[in-house]
Amino acid sequence: MQFHLNGFKPGDPRAAAPDRPARGADAAPAQVDVVIVGSGPAGLTLAAQLAAFADISTCVVEQKEGALQLGQADGIACRTMEMFEAFGFSERVLQESCWINEVTFWKPGGQAGGIVRHGRVQDTEDGLSEFPHVVLNQARVHDFYLDLMRNSPGRLEPHYARRLLDVTVDQDAADYPVTVRLERIDAAHAGQPETIRARYVVGCDGARSAVRKAIGRHLEGDSANQAWGVMDVLAVTDFPDIRYKVVVQSAAGNLLVIPREGGYLVRLYVEMDKLGEAERVANRGITLEHLVATAQRILHPYRLEVKEVPWWSVYEIGQRICDKYDDVPAQEVGARLPRVFIAGDACHTHSPKAGQGMNVSMQDTFNLGWKLAAVLRGQCAPALLDTYSAERQVVAQELIDFDRAWAKTFSERPEEGAAVGTGSVDPAEFQKYFQRHGRFTAGMGTHYRPSLITGPATHQQLASGFVIGTRFHSAPVVRVTDAKPVQLGHAGKADGRWRLYAFAAANDNVDEQAGVRALCRFLQQSPQSPVRKFTRPGQDCDAVFDLRAIFQQAHGALAIESMPGLLLPPKGRYGLLDYEKVFSPDLKNGPDIFDLRGVDRTRGALVVVRPDQYIAHVLPLDAHGELAQFFAGFMLAA
Repeated sequence: MQFHLNGFKPGDPRAAAPDRPARGADAAPAQVDVVIVGSGPAGLTLAAQLAAFADISTCVVEQKEGALQLGQADGIACRTMEMFEAFGFSERVLQESCWINEVTFWKPGGQAGGIVRHGRVQDTEDGLSEFPHVVLNQARVHDFYLDLMRNSPGRLEPHYARRLLDVTVDQDAADYPVTVRLERIDAAHAGQPETIRARYVVGCDGARSAVRKAIGRHLEGDSANQAWGVMDVLAVTDFPDIRYKVVVQSAAGNLLVIPREGGYLVRLYVEMDKLGEAERVANRGITLEHLVATAQRILHPYRLEVKEVPWWSVYEIGQRICDKYDDVPAQEVGARLPRVFIAGDACHTHSPKAGQGMNVSMQDTFNLGWKLAAVLRGQCAPALLDTYSAERQVVAQELIDFDRAWAKTFSERPEEGAAVGTGSVDPAEFQKYFQRHGRFTAGMGTHYRPSLITGPATHQQLASGFVIGTRFHSAPVVRVTDAKPVQLGHAGKADGRWRLYAFAAANDNVDEQAGVRALCRFLQQSPQSPVRKFTRPGQDCDAVFDLRAIFQQAHGALAIESMPGLLLPPKGRYGLLDYEKVFSPDLKNGPDIFDLRGVDRTRGALVVVRPDQYIAHVLPLDAHGELAQFFAGFMLAA
């Protein structure tokens, strides 16, 4: 973590200097850059990212009267933890959360009508991420985002107790073309109207999204006609795996156990009744007592004595998705710019079995946030915004397809040796199915295809482990200036900057005419350099592109004073030097980053990473023209 760049400041280094007073407590502003409707995980991820920019005005409106106190979602995938690291609060989540390390599987057996454990697997494969899969109340995730927003340059607070009336777009307006009409619903201002004009609006307002309806989009899909109940319980039990994630398949039904944070709380997903073709779960009148009794039957012969239920609900499994995530009809893409977007449950819903709802929703707006910021700040052409729907709708469709198969398999009757398609599932095969799809449930299934901002795989062989279109997979390195072991991926923060990771060839530490040093010379001096073309006068040299170099030699063999100026740049009002740009491999602990990620030791490689941590390109270190051409395709000259 770096701070004190522009002068010493006591107190919490995470609290930015207040560029403006906190916004959100009083009347909504009349005019802003972005209105975010909804302060759930998707809305707050977007708000926190935009709040990092003092020159972007953002307004968050929420129908609830205050911050969430008890959330419904709880699973946090490894990929989401990587994103939380970019926002700076992964350590807080790790400290409070329950870590899911192993999953156990139970099937019918033992005493009459009872269950027995038949398998145990690691929750995520070794080396998949430096972070674990954890469980934490959604409300705490909201708290961390809200703290970040309050301390950010934008000093952002949500406006609560606002009901959205409508959203309209004036295609002929030169500026602020979107009008948002609200109604205040708090007791002191009930019925009072408010109107906000905005450049963009993002609907993060859930499955019944008013923003989605305003732009004429619809959730399409079906229901599996299966009722489930979910409850958080404090209970006394002799079930031995109550602090593991557990899949129970019994003659009395199926159950999923999710241990919660704090050491005592447990979430139980309980399979209930089949629903009729047109029946809704609300028609069944399922009570908490019914839910508890069903869980007790499934866990027999083990005892479950429920002492307290802080939260419970019933739901029906269904998978629904919008065909597009913005207000531009498919036939008008390229001829008209999007002004209204939807994200999260507003554009895709699915069962909670795979634990992906909150995670995918936050990834939606992490994808959108940097793009909005880049367009609003004049760094990128507005056509960049078309990539949001194109990229994220495909990801959600893949999730829908997986979730449909996963939910169906989960609800089938356990039967030893059962064949596929018989309505039953062999417990051993179910366990194998879980293991095969571990990467997907960890959030690692996203693979963006070639586009304006994702290059072709022409040079992929130079870094086979950094697959273009997938997230940047971090690995241990050693910072040269202070010998500190760090994760390379943690250099990438949610600040809208592109990362250029230059992996040096074998002799790049001394070769002045090639490799890393030649790349630095091009980036500093050439008129075609993206750094020169797209960084504004007066900005720090790494305000848009953050270059980092990883050499093959041990840190003691490298002379930091001999590094190119771009790797030891003066920054801030005092011209202080940034000493955190140069790294060596971690040579003490097994294979180093070059071997772990398949980087060509002879030629090296340049790995270009987007602001949302996804790999945009892999290039030779001397492919200066290709690098310049790639960024010229969507960025605007300063």
